[in-house]
Amino acid sequence: MNNTLKNCSLFLVGMMGAGKTTVGQELAKRFNYRFFDTDTLIERVTGTDIPQLFATQGEERFRQLETQILGQLSAQLRSVISTGGGIVLKPENWGYLRHGIVVWLDVPPEVLYDRLKTDETRPLLKTENPLETLQKLCDRRQSLYAQADLHLTLTGAESPEKVTDTVLTQLPRILKSNSVHN
Repeated sequence: MNNTLKNCSLFLVGMMGAGKTTVGQELAKRFNYRFFDTDTLIERVTGTDIPQLFATQGEERFRQLETQILGQLSAQLRSVISTGGGIVLKPENWGYLRHGIVVWLDVPPEVLYDRLKTDETRPLLKTENPLETLQKLCDRRQSLYAQADLHLTLTGAESPEKVTDTVLTQLPRILKSNSVHN
């Protein structure tokens, strides 16, 4: 497996609830890579959870921390990195993401809503109409996510193992056509 990637890291992008952490952990296991989740690292560095960080310091501070963490992670080889849904918003972050292969897990907003409707830890969904909010976020970010090397359109019914299998079967084609960004 490792020869397939030539020690390159994988960055998973997509909306909250798309399965980036779960699929990322499975990919890391299969490749015998390290796994990192940018949100988890932000919580470790700040000593507070994401909702509290949003409440006390705001989204802009969160995005700054996200960029700092991503910058440090982009130097890592042999890693799978699950990113926050909004990481694609800053052009600077794409410079870091391009240190590896970017995989977009694209899940319909209705499925995301079903997965997240009881999740109280999502500050951006604390709105009157969370489904509408998700749809607007998807619409706003779609062209940014589309810059990924690999776009997986998912129904939401696929198991993490099935999504991982799909990534693994698509990677050789991506590597051949891109010869990776480095």
